[in-house]
Amino acid sequence: MNDPKHDVTVIGAGPAGYVAAIRAAQLGLRVVIVERQYWGGVCLNVGCIPTKALLKNAEVANLLQHRGREFGFSFDNLQLDYRVAHERSRQVSGRLVKGVQTLMSANGITVLEGVATILTPNQVAVEMSDGSKDIVETKNIIVATGARPRSIPGVTIDGDKVITYTEGILASTLPRSIIIIGGGPIGVEFGYIWRNYGVEVTIVEMLDRLLPLEDAELGAVLDRAYRRLKVKVVTGARVEGIVTDADGVKVIARRGETEETLTAEKAMVAVSFQPNVEGIGLENAGVQLTQRGGFIQVDDRMRTNVPSIYAVGDVTGMLMLAHVGSAMGLVAVEVIAGREPDSLVYEMMPRCVYSQPQVASFGYTEQLAREKGYEPSVGRFSFLANGKALGLGEREGFVKIVSDAKTGELLGAHMVGPDVTELLPELTLARMQELTAAEIAANVHAHPTLSEVVMEAAHAVEGKAIHAV
Repeated sequence: MNDPKHDVTVIGAGPAGYVAAIRAAQLGLRVVIVERQYWGGVCLNVGCIPTKALLKNAEVANLLQHRGREFGFSFDNLQLDYRVAHERSRQVSGRLVKGVQTLMSANGITVLEGVATILTPNQVAVEMSDGSKDIVETKNIIVATGARPRSIPGVTIDGDKVITYTEGILASTLPRSIIIIGGGPIGVEFGYIWRNYGVEVTIVEMLDRLLPLEDAELGAVLDRAYRRLKVKVVTGARVEGIVTDADGVKVIARRGETEETLTAEKAMVAVSFQPNVEGIGLENAGVQLTQRGGFIQVDDRMRTNVPSIYAVGDVTGMLMLAHVGSAMGLVAVEVIAGREPDSLVYEMMPRCVYSQPQVASFGYTEQLAREKGYEPSVGRFSFLANGKALGLGEREGFVKIVSDAKTGELLGAHMVGPDVTELLPELTLARMQELTAAEIAANVHAHPTLSEVVMEAAHAVEGKAIHAV
């Protein structure tokens, strides 16, 4: 124990864990990583990546079914084969999973496939997939075990009639109808996929709009788009129970004093997550959990209360996004290596929803900026006046930039429209480098591009948008 074989042992090979392992190896540390099931984590296997493949299929299906006349084509007997779409999504996922495994080897990282249990702050027991056992002696431990879907009180997820995104993404066949409980990113993305393959979709959201954690205007645009798709959107409704029978499910939802029973073949619960903290030996080392949610408690250096143990990603509950988990992994390893990385500002992390239209944001809304004591100045510009968007036939949506009227500092941005997730990095980089809206506006943006809407919104902060009527 005076000279452990490894400098860092990472438990979990999702976007937080495998990124931490690679950076640790790049910094010359001796690294072992343990994974029991998903190389690349939920994201690569049953989350971010396969859903994006399916969303592309759904976008094409939507174009073929509903927009032929607009683009000047017609045909008879259109056939949509979801099995092919599903197979493509699994191929995309599998390719990236193999890529992660290759990266482990390329960086000289010791890979252990099995279940890890922390024995002490410097020892990890691993029960290997082949039945053998090993004890890893290590200077530091990084816990990156992620999270899993949380149900709602009184509802049992059986994996058949009441499912989560895992069963949804792995199924190669579709139900005739489904009720999605939760109008957040998972709910609206699956809703778009399934509706464009003919499934009757109902989305039930407890708060007053889709994407309730985003700027209200973004949810309103998405709500209109989904209703045009004939997705039934039920907002302001609390689900009080789900009854299953031979015919499917009955979802009991209450809006105020009114109770409504919704019926479908299946229901998907997409409301929140709980951390994977059970059975990994945290209690053996005395690692503290948060009182709310039971996540691993960390400081801005990703340190737990135990000096040699760090935690990153969804298991901390800080901001449950893959790219944030990766950023947390980098911070943890830099600290272990004796460096001084910048702390993460979670409120300013990019957030993306890959619905159609897409939604992307970071930072404060205008209302939240006021609540925090700022005097916000807001610039807004629509895709309706953008040549590239009109050429694409995707004119719905806008870019809104929120800045501090006193300093010009960017406080946030909120976008809905074509490929807005690709426009976000310009704004988050500007925020990180303390650029103002005026400096963004002064940067020459190529024409015709969607990025011109960002430029125009930056001009609009000072009331000087060029193409505004």
